[in-house]
Amino acid sequence: MNWIESIKNYTPYNEQEIKDKALIMECINKFDNILTRENTIAHITSSGYIVNKDRSKVLMIYHNIYQSWAWTGGHADGDCNLLHVAIKEAKEETGLKKVNPVMNEILGLDVLNVNGHIKNNKYVSSHLHLSIAYLLEANEDDELIINEEETSGVKWIPINELNLHCNEPYIVKTVYDKFNKKIKELSL
Repeated sequence: MNWIESIKNYTPYNEQEIKDKALIMECINKFDNILTRENTIAHITSSGYIVNKDRSKVLMIYHNIYQSWAWTGGHADGDCNLLHVAIKEAKEETGLKKVNPVMNEILGLDVLNVNGHIKNNKYVSSHLHLSIAYLLEANEDDELIINEEETSGVKWIPINELNLHCNEPYIVKTVYDKFNKKIKELSL
């Protein structure tokens, strides 16, 4: 199944995902460069929500742009295998050598605002990330390495303490809490 079909076939979890899926599909239908940052309004990103084996912890990075502990992920940059992008970004941002998908299906869809910021000494205007998320698993005993280009920390955080570490209340409530509920319901 191609990436557009996987998004089209995804069953939204709640009202937020119903609305965000509609917006993501509208952008896919409207723009032919949605998989690249050439689209300065909105573009596809792929994220990994990395849990340990017993699902009690989430691996987070301290993201320098957002000044907060956050999940891993990045721009598709033309790669239409979004699960591959999520795993690649997870490895790059944490130093992990082995990261596995818990399932190959999409975990969640979110439209996320990105405020204007400086990256590589250039200003990047505010835009939308059309986030396609996957549930990934890693061994919490494996070595972690900070990717100093984008982050200043990487650590396992107890799932029930994310709100104490993440400075983005909207992300905790709308994204992480949703994922945690979904993981429990699916018994993953």
